[in-house]
Amino acid sequence: MEQEYIITVFSENKVGLLSQITTVFTCRNVNIESLTTSESALTGIHKFTIVVRTGPDRVDKLVRQVEKKIDVLKVFVYTSDEVVQQEIALYKVTRSRNVETTRQGAQCPHSGDRRDYIVVEKTGHKAETQALFRLLQPFGVQQFVRSGTVAIIKSRRELLNEYLEEIDRLRAEPMTKKKDSFFRTFKTQKSRKPWQRSISAESKRRS
Repeated sequence: MEQEYIITVFSENKVGLLSQITTVFTCRNVNIESLTTSESALTGIHKFTIVVRTGPDRVDKLVRQVEKKIDVLKVFVYTSDEVVQQEIALYKVTRSRNVETTRQGAQCPHSGDRRDYIVVEKTGHKAETQALFRLLQPFGVQQFVRSGTVAIIKSRRELLNEYLEEIDRLRAEPMTKKKDSFFRTFKTQKSRKPWQRSISAESKRRS
């Protein structure tokens, strides 16, 4: 059964990586509903937020393929109820009293005022930004643009931090302990899907 998944990809900031990632989705015939990229909270690490509608088996294969990319550090997948997600929309609308009344009723800020138009801003879920577009459309929407989804997880810590800390801990251990730790972690997590593992114990070695 298809549903919405939010995929977060953490990577180094390398030229051409975006093309490599989107090619994975194209090859598996999965349409990207939304894609945003920006710096993460960690210096030197960028974050891609990708929204897709697909099934659990297919998203599993997508994660595996994206994680094979050399500049990708880690990929996590969440369902909609596991994250807080928002997007911003801008509406350039012909100025009128009706538009102002609608804007105030929706409690939306505005900017870029001119004599003949007003730019209305709306932050919320896709359904909310689309609903406001339908309200403003009869009054003359000259331009309408919507950003991609941005999302943060509801858990207390960023899972990437835990993953990197685990990698550092394993590298600091003697080889015998490292092997024992790896197989112990693998044993407890092997029955779970890759995107459900909070910490993947060095699932991909990096030189």
